[in-house]
Amino acid sequence: MDRGYSERLNLDRVATPCFVVDEARVRSNLEILDRIQERTGCRILLALKAFAMFSLFPLIRRSLHGVCASSPHEARLGREEFGGEVHTFAAGYSEADTRELIKLTDHLIFNSFSQWKRFRPLVEESNRNIRCGIRINPEHSEAPVALYDPCAPQSRLGVRYEEFAGQSLIGITGLHLHTLCEQNADALARTLEAFESKFGKYLHELDWLNLGGGHHITRPDYDIGLLCELILHFQQKYGVEVYLEPGEAVVLNAGILVASVLDIVRNEIDIAILDVSAAAHMPDVIEMPYRPEVVGGGRPGELAYTYRLAGHSCLAGDVIGDYSFADPLKIGDRVAFLDQAHYTMVKTTTFNGLQLPSIAIYREASDELQIVRRFGYDDFKKRLS
Repeated sequence: MDRGYSERLNLDRVATPCFVVDEARVRSNLEILDRIQERTGCRILLALKAFAMFSLFPLIRRSLHGVCASSPHEARLGREEFGGEVHTFAAGYSEADTRELIKLTDHLIFNSFSQWKRFRPLVEESNRNIRCGIRINPEHSEAPVALYDPCAPQSRLGVRYEEFAGQSLIGITGLHLHTLCEQNADALARTLEAFESKFGKYLHELDWLNLGGGHHITRPDYDIGLLCELILHFQQKYGVEVYLEPGEAVVLNAGILVASVLDIVRNEIDIAILDVSAAAHMPDVIEMPYRPEVVGGGRPGELAYTYRLAGHSCLAGDVIGDYSFADPLKIGDRVAFLDQAHYTMVKTTTFNGLQLPSIAIYREASDELQIVRRFGYDDFKKRLS
């Protein structure tokens, strides 16, 4: 959703707190992803860890080939609500997880050869054509934030080359790698250069290569031409099928989180207390950390009135950031945070018993605002005992 989104949807129509996803922007993102599939023959999956709003799966599955999951619950959601292919990776599986996953998944990717050897008999006894793979660690870091760097020193994710050498690949049909976090194709190119120099020789024995997620394909400056060149290189040189599993790119700039101003207090600066919480509803603001953009908002001091926007939980650090506005904020005013579709709905909590934001779809062509889910006390209570 762009900065003009508030002009297309009157935010006063939105009962807060509420996530609103712009269906038209999702369609636009899917068109870009679909063109890459047509140009290269690769297969693109939706990363459920980033976006699992299944009310939009009927739209998304028209373009994408399936989902990638990180747990039995995500795999089941993908199988039941999305269809298509289900690919699963986790840093570790229990026997119970594996027994459930072999009923649900098409690709099962292991984080170590020890896990593969332990659970290979279960896979082979399943009577399902499950394509098994190994996640590798190319030991090449690109992620801009240490928290999201799977190739950091002493990382628990992926098999390094020195541990890979000498292992049997019988029963393994592909490799998986993931190094990116909201990045352009140049970061992927450097990663693949490091990957190919170490692991390329193994691809001749395999059927597929999964390039993971973190590809910001649908942002305006993304180098789609370079991405396609990289995909075609591996397909043509090694004869492998290439998969991508973006999360952000599917719903990039397609969602807002709408809040209302509950109160304005002053402690050297003006602080607007909102009915959303960074801790409960936007945890990456604190964990990553980052400062989400706001519709009509500027940097502190850029516009006439500056406020600290803060949540209503008891956490002292429940602060979203400092922003300026052309007009003073008033109790009841709406504040809309941009690009909140990915890694938001999937991470919300009921900390402090705070109301979970509703989930809505906005259809610009008909100016329809459809509330697809509201949450209440039962959602809070049933997570406890």
